[in-house]
Amino acid sequence: MMWLVTLAVLMLAAAAWLMWLARQGWQRSGLPGGEIIYVDTGDWRRSNRSLFSVRYQLAGKPDYLVKMEGKVIPVEVKKSHLDGSVPYPSHVHQLAAYCLLVEDVLGARPPYGILHYANTTLKIPYTDALRATLLQTLSDIQLAHKSSNLKRQHDDPARCRHCGFRHACGSQALA
Repeated sequence: MMWLVTLAVLMLAAAAWLMWLARQGWQRSGLPGGEIIYVDTGDWRRSNRSLFSVRYQLAGKPDYLVKMEGKVIPVEVKKSHLDGSVPYPSHVHQLAAYCLLVEDVLGARPPYGILHYANTTLKIPYTDALRATLLQTLSDIQLAHKSSNLKRQHDDPARCRHCGFRHACGSQALA
Protein backbone atom coordinates (compact mmCIF):
# COMPACT_ATOMS: atom_id res chain seq x y z
CA MET A 1 0.00 0.00 0.00
CA MET A 2 2.86 2.37 0.77
CA TRP A 3 4.28 1.89 -2.70
CA LEU A 4 0.96 3.13 -4.19
CA VAL A 5 1.16 6.32 -2.15
CA THR A 6 4.79 6.80 -3.19
CA LEU A 7 3.89 6.19 -6.83
CA ALA A 8 0.99 8.68 -6.63
CA VAL A 9 3.24 11.34 -5.07
CA LEU A 10 5.89 10.77 -7.78
CA MET A 11 3.27 11.02 -10.52
CA LEU A 12 1.90 14.26 -9.07
CA ALA A 13 5.41 15.69 -8.84
CA ALA A 14 6.13 14.70 -12.44
CA ALA A 15 2.85 16.28 -13.61
CA ALA A 16 3.63 19.50 -11.74
CA TRP A 17 7.11 19.61 -13.25
CA LEU A 18 5.74 19.06 -16.77
CA MET A 19 3.15 21.80 -16.27
CA TRP A 20 5.88 24.15 -15.07
CA LEU A 21 7.99 23.33 -18.18
CA ALA A 22 5.00 23.93 -20.46
CA ARG A 23 4.30 27.30 -18.82
CA GLN A 24 7.95 28.33 -19.18
CA GLY A 25 7.89 27.39 -22.88
CA TRP A 26 4.67 29.35 -23.45
CA GLN A 27 6.14 32.44 -21.76
CA ARG A 28 9.37 32.19 -23.81
CA SER A 29 7.35 31.94 -27.02
CA GLY A 30 5.89 35.42 -26.54
CA LEU A 31 2.42 34.08 -27.31
CA PRO A 32 -0.54 35.73 -25.65
CA GLY A 33 -3.21 33.62 -24.07
CA GLY A 34 -5.71 32.33 -26.59
CA GLU A 35 -6.24 29.63 -29.18
CA ILE A 36 -3.37 29.04 -31.61
CA ILE A 37 -5.00 28.73 -35.03
CA TYR A 38 -1.93 28.86 -37.29
CA VAL A 39 1.71 27.90 -36.77
CA ASP A 40 4.75 28.26 -38.98
CA THR A 41 7.75 27.68 -36.76
CA GLY A 42 10.32 24.93 -36.69
CA ASP A 43 9.62 24.48 -32.99
CA TRP A 44 6.21 23.00 -33.57
CA ARG A 45 4.16 22.03 -36.60
CA ARG A 46 4.96 24.08 -39.71
CA SER A 47 2.13 25.22 -41.92
CA ASN A 48 2.34 24.28 -45.58
CA ARG A 49 0.08 27.11 -46.64
CA SER A 50 0.76 30.82 -46.87
CA LEU A 51 -1.81 33.49 -46.36
CA PHE A 52 -2.36 35.07 -49.78
CA SER A 53 -4.17 38.26 -50.68
CA VAL A 54 -5.24 38.55 -54.31
CA ARG A 55 -6.23 42.17 -53.70
CA TYR A 56 -2.78 43.23 -52.50
CA GLN A 57 -0.74 40.57 -54.32
CA LEU A 58 0.85 39.72 -51.00
CA ALA A 59 1.69 36.39 -49.42
CA GLY A 60 3.17 35.57 -46.04
CA LYS A 61 3.52 33.02 -43.28
CA PRO A 62 3.37 34.52 -39.80
CA ASP A 63 4.96 32.45 -37.07
CA TYR A 64 1.64 32.24 -35.21
CA LEU A 65 -1.94 33.42 -35.45
CA VAL A 66 -3.65 33.47 -32.07
CA LYS A 67 -7.41 33.90 -31.65
CA MET A 68 -8.20 35.98 -28.59
CA GLU A 69 -11.60 37.42 -27.67
CA GLY A 70 -12.82 37.04 -31.24
CA LYS A 71 -9.75 38.75 -32.75
CA VAL A 72 -6.94 37.08 -34.71
CA ILE A 73 -3.53 38.39 -33.65
CA PRO A 74 -0.39 37.73 -35.73
CA VAL A 75 2.75 36.93 -33.76
CA GLU A 76 6.24 37.17 -35.25
CA VAL A 77 9.09 35.59 -33.28
CA LYS A 78 12.63 36.88 -33.75
CA LYS A 79 15.61 35.00 -32.36
CA SER A 80 17.64 38.20 -32.10
CA HIS A 81 17.76 40.53 -29.12
CA LEU A 82 16.23 43.99 -29.39
CA ASP A 83 18.71 46.76 -28.66
CA GLY A 84 16.76 49.43 -26.82
CA SER A 85 12.97 49.66 -26.79
CA VAL A 86 12.20 50.56 -30.41
CA PRO A 87 11.60 47.63 -32.78
CA TYR A 88 13.40 47.46 -36.09
CA PRO A 89 11.34 49.16 -38.83
CA SER A 90 11.62 46.15 -41.14
CA HIS A 91 10.17 43.93 -38.41
CA VAL A 92 7.27 46.35 -37.85
CA HIS A 93 6.54 46.37 -41.59
CA GLN A 94 6.68 42.57 -41.72
CA LEU A 95 4.21 42.37 -38.84
CA ALA A 96 1.99 45.01 -40.48
CA ALA A 97 1.97 42.88 -43.65
CA TYR A 98 0.71 39.94 -41.59
CA CYS A 99 -1.98 42.20 -40.07
CA LEU A 100 -3.03 43.23 -43.61
CA LEU A 101 -3.15 39.59 -44.66
CA VAL A 102 -5.30 38.67 -41.67
CA GLU A 103 -7.56 41.62 -42.45
CA ASP A 104 -7.95 40.71 -46.13
CA VAL A 105 -7.90 36.90 -46.01
CA LEU A 106 -9.79 36.30 -42.76
CA GLY A 107 -12.00 39.37 -43.00
CA ALA A 108 -11.24 40.85 -39.57
CA ARG A 109 -8.74 43.63 -38.91
CA PRO A 110 -6.46 42.85 -35.95
CA PRO A 111 -6.05 45.73 -33.49
CA TYR A 112 -2.36 44.89 -33.05
CA GLY A 113 0.33 42.35 -33.73
CA ILE A 114 3.04 40.99 -31.46
CA LEU A 115 6.79 41.08 -32.05
CA HIS A 116 8.62 38.71 -29.75
CA TYR A 117 12.41 39.12 -29.46
CA ALA A 118 14.72 36.95 -27.38
CA ASN A 119 14.72 39.57 -24.63
CA THR A 120 11.32 41.29 -24.88
CA THR A 121 7.82 41.14 -26.33
CA LEU A 122 6.17 44.17 -27.94
CA LYS A 123 2.54 44.80 -28.81
CA ILE A 124 2.54 46.85 -32.04
CA PRO A 125 -0.75 48.69 -32.72
CA TYR A 126 -2.03 48.19 -36.26
CA THR A 127 -3.00 51.81 -36.82
CA ASP A 128 -4.40 53.51 -39.90
CA ALA A 129 -1.04 55.29 -40.28
CA LEU A 130 0.94 52.03 -40.20
CA ARG A 131 -1.48 50.46 -42.67
CA ALA A 132 -1.15 53.45 -45.02
CA THR A 133 2.65 53.29 -44.83
CA LEU A 134 2.55 49.59 -45.62
CA LEU A 135 0.22 50.11 -48.59
CA GLN A 136 2.54 52.81 -49.95
CA THR A 137 5.52 50.49 -49.54
CA LEU A 138 3.68 47.71 -51.36
CA SER A 139 2.84 50.12 -54.18
CA ASP A 140 6.49 51.22 -54.40
CA ILE A 141 7.63 47.59 -54.53
CA GLN A 142 5.15 46.75 -57.28
CA LEU A 143 6.27 49.79 -59.32
CA ALA A 144 9.93 48.90 -58.81
CA HIS A 145 9.23 45.32 -59.83
CA LYS A 146 7.95 46.57 -63.18
CA SER A 147 11.06 48.69 -63.71
CA SER A 148 14.00 47.27 -65.61
CA ASN A 149 16.51 49.66 -64.08
CA LEU A 150 16.74 48.72 -60.38
CA LYS A 151 19.90 49.27 -58.41
CA ARG A 152 21.08 47.33 -55.36
CA GLN A 153 20.54 49.37 -52.18
CA HIS A 154 23.14 47.90 -49.85
CA ASP A 155 26.81 46.91 -49.64
CA ASP A 156 26.43 43.86 -47.42
CA PRO A 157 27.75 40.60 -48.98
CA ALA A 158 26.18 38.46 -46.23
CA ARG A 159 22.77 39.99 -46.87
CA CYS A 160 23.24 39.43 -50.59
CA ARG A 161 24.34 35.81 -50.08
CA HIS A 162 21.14 34.98 -48.18
CA CYS A 163 18.74 36.88 -50.44
CA GLY A 164 16.18 34.89 -52.37
CA PHE A 165 16.28 37.44 -55.19
CA ARG A 166 20.06 37.54 -55.68
CA HIS A 167 19.69 36.08 -59.18
CA ALA A 168 17.79 39.20 -60.27
CA CYS A 169 20.72 41.51 -59.40
CA GLY A 170 22.96 40.17 -62.15
CA SER A 171 26.27 42.03 -62.16
CA GLN A 172 25.28 44.01 -59.04
CA ALA A 173 25.25 40.90 -56.86
CA LEU A 174 27.87 40.96 -54.12
CA ALA A 175 27.96 37.22 -53.46
